[in-house]
Amino acid sequence: MSPNAPLAESNRDHLLDSLEQTPFDVVIIGGGITGAGAAREASLRGLRVAVIEAHDFASGTSSRSSKLIHGGLRYLAMGDVSLVRETALERKRLHQLAPHLAEPRWMLAPARSRAGLMKFRTAITLYENLGAVTQEDRHHNWQGEELRTNEPSLNHDEYPYACAYREYLTDDVRLVLANLRDATREGAVAANHLKVTEIIHESERAAGVVAHCALSGRSVRIKASAVINAAGPWIEGLMALDEGAKPSRLHLSKGIHIVVDRERLPVRNLVIMSTEDRRTIFAIARGDSVYVGTTDTTYAGSATVWPDIERHDVEYLLAPLQNMFSVPRLGPEDVIAAWSGLRPLVAQAGKEAKQISRRDEIWVSPQRLVTIAGGKLTGYRRMAENVIDRVVEAAPTLASKCQPANQGVETPLPGGDFAGDLNTLANEVSATSGADNAHVQRLVRLYGCEAHAVAQFGSTPVVEGGTVVTGEIRWAVEQEAAATLEDVLYRRTRAALYESRECEALLEPVSRELQTRLGWTDEHRTGQVALVRARLQHDLAFKSEAGASS
Repeated sequence: MSPNAPLAESNRDHLLDSLEQTPFDVVIIGGGITGAGAAREASLRGLRVAVIEAHDFASGTSSRSSKLIHGGLRYLAMGDVSLVRETALERKRLHQLAPHLAEPRWMLAPARSRAGLMKFRTAITLYENLGAVTQEDRHHNWQGEELRTNEPSLNHDEYPYACAYREYLTDDVRLVLANLRDATREGAVAANHLKVTEIIHESERAAGVVAHCALSGRSVRIKASAVINAAGPWIEGLMALDEGAKPSRLHLSKGIHIVVDRERLPVRNLVIMSTEDRRTIFAIARGDSVYVGTTDTTYAGSATVWPDIERHDVEYLLAPLQNMFSVPRLGPEDVIAAWSGLRPLVAQAGKEAKQISRRDEIWVSPQRLVTIAGGKLTGYRRMAENVIDRVVEAAPTLASKCQPANQGVETPLPGGDFAGDLNTLANEVSATSGADNAHVQRLVRLYGCEAHAVAQFGSTPVVEGGTVVTGEIRWAVEQEAAATLEDVLYRRTRAALYESRECEALLEPVSRELQTRLGWTDEHRTGQVALVRARLQHDLAFKSEAGASS
């Protein structure tokens, strides 16, 4: 199969026919990073896989993270050394598979004193040893002129020292899409906008699902030898379809991130900050923006794709900036974009969200529905290996078909087949496409070496002076199963997050291009524009809240 094989068949009826007519080994419910990783793992082991998502791929938790591939230094303080070791080692493997989606950057831990610096150095040295960090990537201690040069916006009077160590910046949605495309390259079938309404049972075991297509209105029956529930915050609703209502095992945590213009907060690195309640948050530079996050608060409502962003949470994230950086005060009015999501943590009695372990758990029901909950973005591959092992245990008929987990060198994820230097790749794409290098720097971080193909589809900005290029719209539809305007602007191009100044201007031209490619009516197109405009307004609704307190 071509390395540029599309994520899903463009003809929706044919795709649904394939799902209904194929006897699958495994059907996976949930198209976030957990489901995508499991689909790739099962496909690589020779199983016939279907993965279905109620909304769009990565539309829930997996598009709302801090976009970091990291071991979680703070989990050392919680005593979870094994989790830190697992995820710290996994960073290197992900960098090998997809260098554009695990870009090494310096993470800065500012310190007020030499004693504070030594405390950071001790913890970071242990962290580096656990992650088998090579000598060239070991930490540096910055102070004086070196610190002023490397992070000039820092408040050097308050923080005259800093320890800089390696972490990896990713794009969570692009990582999900890359894993799904790798799974389909191995023969998996993937479908978004397909919501499970029933779990099929045969001989008192889960043997498939019934799902409703939001795009066509059609319902399909998908048969399989095993069913994996990887629906994130929605897993308990699926469990209820299998064995009825059970006591809640989840603790939903809401995390909010805010975005400000990099001109207002000229951060160069990834900077650790401490909040008033001693939580760790980050300020992360990406392109012309800097995002700050995340909150970690218990969410008591029903699971939703779009949790509200409240003003007091925004003020909570802004508060540490005033002391950490020598910049004019930033307020809610300076926020240009924001996102909010829910994390499905495994509940621990008596603990708040910020205290709960990020470890994953796998549960198998009496009907052999395999459910996976919890976990971290960085550890998704290990989670995938474990859940497929449990599926084979729960469905022994798959044992003869399932090959062992890959222990050797793996093929890079789509877009990851290059030497790893993003600047060199950007120069190559600029030379072959004639595209502006500033645009290409963004493209290679989203698409890796497939930026060549995206630029060939069209390298002209969609709007004058903008950064999103025309080829991305065609690529999103033809290669990545984008079916709505929201799919394209929020998750394929990431314009709603990082290019917020041009997002409003993109609505009309992008929707018209999608209308041509997807056969929309005029009424449907205008409805799509209205929906995304409402989404963008919802993201920033906190700006109009009155009487908020910090």
